[in-house]
Amino acid sequence: MRHDLDHHEGQRVSRRRLIAGVGSIGLAGLLAACGRDDGTVTTSTGETVTPQATAGTSGDLAALFADANTCTLTASTTQGPYYFDADKIRRDIREDRPGTRLRVAIRVQDSEKCAPLANAVVEIWHCDAAGLYSGAEVQSTGGGAPGGAPPSGAPGGGPGGTPPSGAPGGTPPSGAPGGTPPSGAPGGGAPGGGSEGQAADLTPTDDKRYLRGAQVTNADGIVEFVTVWPGWYRGRTVHIHAMVHVNNNRLLTTQVMFDEALNTKVFAAAPYATHTGRDTFNDKDTIYADSMLMKVVEDGDGYLGVINFSADSDRDGA
Repeated sequence: MRHDLDHHEGQRVSRRRLIAGVGSIGLAGLLAACGRDDGTVTTSTGETVTPQATAGTSGDLAALFADANTCTLTASTTQGPYYFDADKIRRDIREDRPGTRLRVAIRVQDSEKCAPLANAVVEIWHCDAAGLYSGAEVQSTGGGAPGGAPPSGAPGGGPGGTPPSGAPGGTPPSGAPGGTPPSGAPGGGAPGGGSEGQAADLTPTDDKRYLRGAQVTNADGIVEFVTVWPGWYRGRTVHIHAMVHVNNNRLLTTQVMFDEALNTKVFAAAPYATHTGRDTFNDKDTIYADSMLMKVVEDGDGYLGVINFSADSDRDGA
């Protein structure tokens, strides 16, 4: 089944629907525009533009959100060591990364009013099929961890959880494959874990920006991205990082996960199948919670995942 909302995967449908040649406003300009009454911003070429939010929501997509989860406050997590402002305002974040196509639709709601939050900026970022993060390829191959030791509460890189029946590789190994890897990086003691705010923004160590991007919520509080199914790295289950900005403030930092039966199905095919030895699954991941699971359905040659984020817009803890 294919869920057609706006399937122009190469088109940037964002808060800044710019005409060709106008230039990029970047995340800082986007946040400024979203918090300004007139909504205008000056681009790098000197043009004044009025950014536009993500296109309207179709009925079938809205229906998928109905039971995605509730308006209960979404759990905050650490941003991990690989977040930085990638300056990429775009819907399609794949660039040259191979993998199973995944449409990600996120609805942002006010946790108290249970109403959509329009004009919120949502960023997502995740590793590729081989477990690498753009902007941090050296660190995410175990070549060095930003800031040394992983954040407090991070999994220690040992085995974690039980794969579903029929999963490639069967039972996870009884120890970390290949000896003790460096701490704090994929392939080692994993980033993530603990509470929000334990990791500083990364200074990128390469010029890659794949699998990173930002969009602005429409009147229904919804953003969409086109990406690939995330890969995995040792010490963490499969996940996507997300951050919600409202009025130029980081309102919510969280993560989303996937059903293990679907992870198994995706990882049996190229390019994932050559990346073996997965050691951590949902049931033993230190961050995983059932509320973080995306609702996933088949969508043409890939999948569509939806999830609600309920954010505390007035920061009163409710």
